Amino acid sequence: MLEVKHLTYQVMENGAERKLVDDVSFSVKDGEMLVITGPNGGGKSTIAKLLMGIEKAHKGELLLDGRNISDLNVDERANAGIGYAFQQPPAFKGMTVERLLNLAAGKPLSEAVCCELLSSVGMCAREYLKREADATLSGGERKRIEIATVLAKSHKICIFDEPEAGIDLWSFSMLVDQFERIHEKKQESLLLISHQERIIRMADRILVIDEGRIQDEGSRDEMLPKLFPEDSGCACRGENGGREDGSCECEAGCGSR
Repeated sequence: MLEVKHLTYQVMENGAERKLVDDVSFSVKDGEMLVITGPNGGGKSTIAKLLMGIEKAHKGELLLDGRNISDLNVDERANAGIGYAFQQPPAFKGMTVERLLNLAAGKPLSEAVCCELLSSVGMCAREYLKREADATLSGGERKRIEIATVLAKSHKICIFDEPEAGIDLWSFSMLVDQFERIHEKKQESLLLISHQERIIRMADRILVIDEGRIQDEGSRDEMLPKLFPEDSGCACRGENGGREDGSCECEAGCGSR
Protein backbone atom coordinates (compact mmCIF):
# COMPACT_ATOMS: atom_id res chain seq x y z
CA MET A 1 0.00 0.00 0.00
CA LEU A 2 1.23 3.45 -0.92
CA GLU A 3 0.27 6.32 1.38
CA VAL A 4 0.81 9.93 0.31
CA LYS A 5 0.55 12.45 3.12
CA HIS A 6 0.42 16.23 2.63
CA LEU A 7 2.64 16.21 -0.45
CA THR A 8 3.77 19.73 -1.40
CA TYR A 9 6.09 20.96 -4.13
CA GLN A 10 6.80 24.54 -5.12
CA VAL A 11 8.91 26.48 -7.60
CA MET A 12 10.04 30.08 -7.92
CA GLU A 13 8.31 32.09 -10.63
CA ASN A 14 9.08 35.79 -11.16
CA GLY A 15 10.54 35.99 -7.68
CA ALA A 16 7.53 34.41 -5.99
CA GLU A 17 6.80 30.89 -4.83
CA ARG A 18 4.19 28.91 -6.73
CA LYS A 19 2.88 25.58 -5.44
CA LEU A 20 2.61 23.04 -8.22
CA VAL A 21 1.44 20.42 -5.71
CA ASP A 22 -0.37 21.75 -2.67
CA ASP A 23 -1.00 19.52 0.36
CA VAL A 24 -2.07 16.42 -1.58
CA SER A 25 -2.95 13.27 0.38
CA PHE A 26 -4.23 9.94 -0.95
CA SER A 27 -3.49 6.23 -0.86
CA VAL A 28 -3.27 3.33 -3.30
CA LYS A 29 -4.31 0.03 -1.80
CA ASP A 30 -2.73 -3.31 -2.65
CA GLY A 31 -4.02 -4.52 -6.01
CA GLU A 32 -5.96 -1.31 -6.61
CA MET A 33 -6.06 0.70 -9.83
CA LEU A 34 -6.12 4.43 -9.14
CA VAL A 35 -6.48 6.85 -12.06
CA ILE A 36 -5.49 10.49 -11.66
CA THR A 37 -7.05 12.80 -14.21
CA GLY A 38 -7.68 16.50 -14.65
CA PRO A 39 -6.76 19.48 -16.84
CA ASN A 40 -3.33 19.85 -18.43
CA GLY A 41 -0.93 21.75 -16.18
CA GLY A 42 -2.87 20.80 -13.06
CA GLY A 43 0.00 18.98 -11.36
CA LYS A 44 -0.64 15.34 -12.28
CA SER A 45 2.75 14.57 -13.83
CA THR A 46 4.51 16.48 -11.06
CA ILE A 47 2.86 14.21 -8.51
CA ALA A 48 4.10 11.15 -10.43
CA LYS A 49 7.66 12.52 -10.44
CA LEU A 50 7.47 13.23 -6.72
CA LEU A 51 6.34 9.67 -6.03
CA MET A 52 9.25 8.25 -8.02
CA GLY A 53 11.78 10.66 -6.51
CA ILE A 54 12.59 12.41 -9.78
CA GLU A 55 11.58 15.63 -8.05
CA LYS A 56 12.04 16.20 -4.31
CA ALA A 57 8.97 17.19 -2.33
CA HIS A 58 9.30 20.20 -0.05
CA LYS A 59 6.82 18.80 2.44
CA GLY A 60 4.96 15.57 3.06
CA GLU A 61 5.60 11.88 3.53
CA LEU A 62 5.48 8.79 1.34
CA LEU A 63 4.91 5.42 2.97
CA LEU A 64 5.22 2.15 1.04
CA ASP A 65 3.85 -0.78 3.04
CA GLY A 66 4.36 1.32 6.16
CA ARG A 67 7.97 2.18 5.35
CA ASN A 68 8.84 5.86 5.02
CA ILE A 69 10.51 6.25 1.63
CA SER A 70 10.45 10.05 1.53
CA ASP A 71 14.25 10.37 1.66
CA LEU A 72 15.01 7.59 -0.84
CA ASN A 73 16.41 8.44 -4.27
CA VAL A 74 15.08 7.11 -7.58
CA ASP A 75 17.15 3.91 -7.54
CA GLU A 76 16.24 3.17 -3.95
CA ARG A 77 12.55 3.66 -4.62
CA ALA A 78 12.78 1.38 -7.65
CA ASN A 79 14.44 -1.28 -5.50
CA ALA A 80 11.72 -0.79 -2.88
CA GLY A 81 9.11 -1.77 -5.46
CA ILE A 82 8.04 1.31 -7.47
CA GLY A 83 7.93 1.10 -11.27
CA TYR A 84 7.64 4.21 -13.42
CA ALA A 85 6.96 5.01 -17.09
CA PHE A 86 7.62 8.56 -18.27
CA GLN A 87 5.17 10.58 -20.31
CA GLN A 88 8.03 11.30 -22.73
CA PRO A 89 10.52 8.42 -22.58
CA PRO A 90 14.26 9.08 -22.99
CA ALA A 91 16.37 7.66 -25.81
CA PHE A 92 19.33 5.36 -25.12
CA LYS A 93 22.03 5.57 -27.79
CA GLY A 94 24.14 2.42 -28.04
CA MET A 95 21.76 0.21 -26.06
CA THR A 96 19.61 -2.40 -27.77
CA VAL A 97 15.99 -2.91 -26.83
CA GLU A 98 16.83 -6.43 -25.69
CA ARG A 99 19.58 -5.16 -23.37
CA LEU A 100 17.27 -2.49 -21.98
CA LEU A 101 14.64 -5.11 -21.11
CA ASN A 102 17.26 -7.24 -19.38
CA LEU A 103 18.48 -4.28 -17.32
CA ALA A 104 14.92 -3.37 -16.38
CA ALA A 105 14.23 -6.93 -15.25
CA GLY A 106 17.42 -7.04 -13.21
CA LYS A 107 18.26 -10.47 -14.64
CA PRO A 108 18.88 -12.17 -17.99
CA LEU A 109 15.71 -12.72 -20.00
CA SER A 110 15.27 -15.24 -22.77
CA GLU A 111 14.54 -13.96 -26.24
CA ALA A 112 11.08 -15.50 -25.98
CA VAL A 113 10.30 -13.53 -22.81
CA CYS A 114 11.57 -10.30 -24.41
CA CYS A 115 9.38 -10.94 -27.44
CA GLU A 116 6.38 -11.56 -25.20
CA LEU A 117 6.96 -8.28 -23.36
CA LEU A 118 7.15 -6.31 -26.59
CA SER A 119 4.15 -8.09 -28.05
CA SER A 120 2.14 -7.17 -24.95
CA VAL A 121 2.53 -3.48 -25.83
CA GLY A 122 1.69 -3.93 -29.50
CA MET A 123 5.15 -4.25 -31.08
CA CYS A 124 6.36 -6.76 -33.65
CA ALA A 125 9.00 -8.08 -31.29
CA ARG A 126 11.65 -9.58 -33.56
CA GLU A 127 11.93 -6.35 -35.55
CA TYR A 128 12.93 -4.41 -32.45
CA LEU A 129 15.01 -6.64 -30.15
CA LYS A 130 18.35 -5.85 -31.83
CA ARG A 131 17.57 -2.20 -32.58
CA GLU A 132 18.97 0.56 -30.45
CA ALA A 133 16.53 2.32 -28.15
CA ASP A 134 17.66 5.67 -29.48
CA ALA A 135 16.29 8.67 -31.34
CA THR A 136 15.86 6.65 -34.56
CA LEU A 137 12.73 5.22 -32.93
CA SER A 138 9.58 7.31 -32.94
CA GLY A 139 8.22 8.75 -29.73
CA GLY A 140 5.41 6.20 -29.79
CA GLU A 141 7.86 3.32 -30.24
CA ARG A 142 9.99 4.51 -27.33
CA LYS A 143 6.84 4.89 -25.23
CA ARG A 144 5.78 1.32 -25.82
CA ILE A 145 9.29 -0.02 -25.17
CA GLU A 146 9.46 1.86 -21.88
CA ILE A 147 6.12 0.43 -20.77
CA ALA A 148 7.50 -3.02 -21.63
CA THR A 149 10.50 -2.33 -19.36
CA VAL A 150 8.14 -1.59 -16.48
CA LEU A 151 6.29 -4.84 -17.14
CA ALA A 152 9.61 -6.75 -17.20
CA LYS A 153 9.82 -6.77 -13.41
CA SER A 154 7.30 -7.27 -10.64
CA HIS A 155 6.59 -4.17 -8.55
CA LYS A 156 4.48 -3.27 -5.58
CA ILE A 157 3.11 -0.32 -7.52
CA CYS A 158 3.50 0.76 -11.15
CA ILE A 159 3.10 4.41 -12.14
CA PHE A 160 2.21 5.21 -15.76
CA ASP A 161 2.17 8.85 -16.83
CA GLU A 162 -0.30 9.21 -19.75
CA PRO A 163 0.46 5.77 -21.24
CA GLU A 164 -1.89 6.47 -24.15
CA ALA A 165 0.11 9.43 -25.46
CA GLY A 166 1.65 8.99 -28.89
CA ILE A 167 0.52 5.43 -29.64
CA ASP A 168 -1.88 4.17 -32.27
CA LEU A 169 -5.31 2.66 -31.65
CA TRP A 170 -4.21 -0.97 -32.05
CA SER A 171 -1.27 -0.54 -29.67
CA PHE A 172 -3.50 1.30 -27.24
CA SER A 173 -5.96 -1.60 -27.20
CA MET A 174 -3.09 -4.03 -26.52
CA LEU A 175 -1.91 -1.80 -23.69
CA VAL A 176 -5.35 -1.61 -22.10
CA ASP A 177 -5.60 -5.39 -22.26
CA GLN A 178 -2.26 -5.62 -20.44
CA PHE A 179 -3.46 -3.26 -17.70
CA GLU A 180 -6.60 -5.34 -17.32
CA ARG A 181 -4.55 -8.52 -16.91
CA ILE A 182 -2.36 -6.91 -14.25
CA HIS A 183 -5.42 -5.60 -12.45
CA GLU A 184 -7.19 -8.95 -12.52
CA LYS A 185 -4.25 -10.66 -10.82
CA LYS A 186 -4.29 -8.05 -7.98
CA GLN A 187 -0.58 -8.67 -7.42
CA GLU A 188 0.50 -5.11 -8.18
CA SER A 189 -1.10 -1.73 -7.61
CA LEU A 190 -1.50 0.58 -10.59
CA LEU A 191 -1.45 4.36 -10.61
CA LEU A 192 -2.35 5.71 -14.05
CA ILE A 193 -2.34 9.35 -15.05
CA SER A 194 -4.69 9.68 -17.98
CA HIS A 195 -7.28 11.73 -19.85
CA GLN A 196 -8.43 8.67 -21.78
CA GLU A 197 -11.98 7.58 -21.06
CA ARG A 198 -11.34 3.87 -21.57
CA ILE A 199 -8.54 3.92 -18.99
CA ILE A 200 -10.53 6.05 -16.56
CA ARG A 201 -13.45 3.63 -16.75
CA MET A 202 -11.13 0.78 -15.66
CA ALA A 203 -10.26 2.45 -12.36
CA ASP A 204 -11.28 1.34 -8.90
CA ARG A 205 -10.93 4.92 -7.72
CA ILE A 206 -10.46 8.25 -9.49
CA LEU A 207 -8.76 11.47 -8.37
CA VAL A 208 -9.25 14.77 -10.17
CA ILE A 209 -6.25 17.09 -9.82
CA ASP A 210 -6.27 20.77 -10.77
CA GLU A 211 -4.17 23.70 -9.62
CA GLY A 212 -2.04 21.30 -7.63
CA ARG A 213 -4.84 20.10 -5.39
CA ILE A 214 -7.34 17.26 -5.27
CA GLN A 215 -10.57 18.77 -6.59
CA ASP A 216 -12.63 15.59 -6.34
CA GLU A 217 -12.16 11.91 -5.60
CA GLY A 218 -14.21 8.79 -5.19
CA SER A 219 -14.97 5.32 -6.42
CA ARG A 220 -15.52 4.65 -10.12
CA ASP A 221 -19.28 4.51 -9.61
CA GLU A 222 -19.24 7.84 -7.81
CA MET A 223 -16.96 9.64 -10.26
CA LEU A 224 -17.98 8.44 -13.73
CA PRO A 225 -21.34 10.29 -13.77
CA LYS A 226 -19.48 13.49 -12.89
CA LEU A 227 -16.75 13.04 -15.48
CA PHE A 228 -18.87 11.64 -18.29
CA PRO A 229 -22.47 12.87 -18.08
CA GLU A 230 -24.64 11.56 -20.89
CA ASP A 231 -24.51 14.76 -22.94
CA SER A 232 -20.74 15.18 -22.81
CA GLY A 233 -19.59 12.01 -24.53
CA CYS A 234 -15.86 11.38 -24.54
CA ALA A 235 -13.69 13.33 -22.10
CA CYS A 236 -10.97 13.37 -24.75
CA ARG A 237 -12.94 15.76 -26.96
CA GLY A 238 -15.00 17.83 -24.57
CA GLU A 239 -18.66 18.71 -24.68
CA ASN A 240 -19.10 19.74 -28.30
CA GLY A 241 -16.26 18.00 -30.15
CA GLY A 242 -16.09 14.78 -32.11
CA ARG A 243 -17.78 13.65 -35.27
CA GLU A 244 -21.30 14.43 -36.38
CA ASP A 245 -22.50 11.00 -35.25
CA GLY A 246 -21.23 11.74 -31.75
CA SER A 247 -18.30 9.31 -31.84
CA CYS A 248 -14.87 10.18 -30.56
CA GLU A 249 -12.04 11.40 -32.77
CA CYS A 250 -9.42 11.69 -30.04
CA GLU A 251 -5.75 10.95 -30.79
CA ALA A 252 -5.82 7.64 -28.94
CA GLY A 253 -9.01 6.67 -30.77
CA CYS A 254 -11.04 5.32 -27.90
CA GLY A 255 -14.08 5.14 -30.17
CA SER A 256 -16.53 6.01 -27.41
CA ARG A 257 -19.92 7.59 -28.07
